[in-house]
Amino acid sequence: MRFIYFNFIIFLNYSLRLYFRKIQLVNPTRKFFGSTIYVSNHASAFMDPLIVSVLRRPIVFFMTRSDIFTKWNKPFLSSCHMIPIYRQHDGGNAAEKNKASFRKATDILSSNRNLLIFGEGLTDDVFERRLKPIKKGALRIGFTALESTNWEKKIQIVGIGCNYTNPNVMGSDLLIAESSPIVLNDYREQYEENPSKTINELNRILELKLSGELTHIELDQDFAFHEQVMKLNRKGMDPRCFDANLSLVERWKYSKALAHFLNQFQGVYPEKLNNLRQEVSNYFELLNSKGMTEEHFYQAHRKTNVWNRLAFVLLAPIALLGFVHAYIPYILVKRFVEKTFKRKVFWCSTKMVMTMIFMQLFNLPVIFLLPKFFDLPFWSALLYFISIGLQSLVWYEWRRAFHNWKSIKHYKKVDLSGELWQKREELICQIQEDIQLNIS
Repeated sequence: MRFIYFNFIIFLNYSLRLYFRKIQLVNPTRKFFGSTIYVSNHASAFMDPLIVSVLRRPIVFFMTRSDIFTKWNKPFLSSCHMIPIYRQHDGGNAAEKNKASFRKATDILSSNRNLLIFGEGLTDDVFERRLKPIKKGALRIGFTALESTNWEKKIQIVGIGCNYTNPNVMGSDLLIAESSPIVLNDYREQYEENPSKTINELNRILELKLSGELTHIELDQDFAFHEQVMKLNRKGMDPRCFDANLSLVERWKYSKALAHFLNQFQGVYPEKLNNLRQEVSNYFELLNSKGMTEEHFYQAHRKTNVWNRLAFVLLAPIALLGFVHAYIPYILVKRFVEKTFKRKVFWCSTKMVMTMIFMQLFNLPVIFLLPKFFDLPFWSALLYFISIGLQSLVWYEWRRAFHNWKSIKHYKKVDLSGELWQKREELICQIQEDIQLNIS
């Protein structure tokens, strides 16, 4: 494990656990090494390699698009376990250049190390719960490595499903699920007889395994309905509208089952379900026309929680400290990233990493100023410095709670008759009646 990769694992682990409210691993690999090619979906650009490498135990090398490598940053990226992969549309002799990368990948697998490949090849600009077609590069690399070792090394492929409630929302949830492995050695005879056919068949199996670890919605027209149903019944993978009594695994299973239910109709719904879809859409359009969100509308009709109010007051001093330590680094990073990166899909992960680094540098004098001006021992100043990330999180959540309170106070005046709330309750009953899911 290289020094920079090791340091990123330590520091990013802390940052990611502050960024996500809850992180759940399903069927995780326990070994650090293992000659395994991990093939993941690619839902959130830079965030995906961070979570797969940092939050899981296996040490991985990344197959990374070549256009981010320059003569200046190549040593640094190599120390982060990145290997360039060249694409045809990048220009130049991609096939010839990839031979060196494939040899590197073969050496890694032969030495009992692991590879991570994002099989979809690209990330959508808008977060979508679906699996795009998987490319065959992972299988080609695996069989090339087997041939170079005379089939003596056990090499397997495992699908990894990165399930975000929403990667662009701080305080959201994350579930990483792993499929059962495909042991490539078991397909030696088929591969030697017909390599192309074997790779095609295994690629279909890999897609099926990986889609089983994700919420996979096949048609664009089903995205909105899927999200709206999850918001209303509070059972799925929405980052804000969910029942806290349900586990993240239960919510993940519901989201997958709901997507499977919608996929079976291929856009042609029965009349009853089509009417429900229209009514749900009308409800959310009405909320939007009133300047309301489902999250705040639901909160406005709940009884006031005394403990939440008490926590809001008691945490105000810590939130103020978090503001002092984090606001300037955050606002400078925010402006830089949003000006530099045109695609919003890169914003959240880049902001998180840069804010982590800049906030540490910005607050580094604290370690020396506290002992000097407050006569504190060095170790207590160091502990305070380490706690700044947590203080910043308290500030973020306190600020969000304050804005929520203002919105909820306004919403309580909007639906005085309760007609909209009654409509919401009727829609939930219809959903329970018309969408019956088998969740195992």
